Amino acid sequence: MSFIRPEARAALWKWRELIAACVLALVGLRWALWSFGFWQIIGWALILISVIVAVIGGQRLRFRFGGGGPGVVKVDEGQIAYFGPLTGGAVAASELERLCLDHTAKPAHWMLEQAGQPPLAIPVNAAGADVLFDVFASLPGLKTERMLEELHRKGPHQVVIWERAPIRDTLQRLH
Repeated sequence: MSFIRPEARAALWKWRELIAACVLALVGLRWALWSFGFWQIIGWALILISVIVAVIGGQRLRFRFGGGGPGVVKVDEGQIAYFGPLTGGAVAASELERLCLDHTAKPAHWMLEQAGQPPLAIPVNAAGADVLFDVFASLPGLKTERMLEELHRKGPHQVVIWERAPIRDTLQRLH
């Protein structure tokens, strides 16, 4: 028997990292201001950790779309699998060549490209799609803030978020 309504529990779970950061900051503030010696140092360390947890939690919160979309995403030992009503597939995170965000699809889709396979399209609001944040953040050279900005921007085209080896020249010459 639960004393919290399922809707309230879901809302609290969505904000879990920021709630944990607030609790850590309050405990750290208590120890930093009203203790001495070792506990005061631990209090300041907890405040620093709470700031880091809050920044990461804020990024994760911006990445979540709440589910309810078509299909299910599962990540297991570096293998990203999508089970959708019409399509599906799997790619290895270590073998990803390109990550794109396709705004032309409704809802927007992540396009994961691996050599020798057709691109895997995953709706941003698919059930379990929030676990993709950790996979994408582990890609070498990916700019997380840029990814989050593009995720919330609307546009009539597909945007390349990350490439292992850029196909286009980084320097465009006129002559």
